Amino acid sequence: MSKEIDWKRKLTSRKLWTAVASFASMMIVATGGTENTATQVTALIMAGASVVAYIIGEGLTDTANTKEVGIEEESEE
Repeated sequence: MSKEIDWKRKLTSRKLWTAVASFASMMIVATGGTENTATQVTALIMAGASVVAYIIGEGLTDTANTKEVGIEEESEE
């Protein structure tokens, strides 16, 4: 019973990116880094997450649009 992992859903999850950013910032502080550095790294991770979500969202939209165009072209023939 192997379940497929829905990578699109996982990579666009705010909870996942918040957990990753929190883990990274805590590791920075725990290893002697400053809170300022931890804040900057967290901001970079969340900005990257926004870009990933946007790219995946646009890809899904483009895929849906191409399928609709293909269906319309087939029905016109």
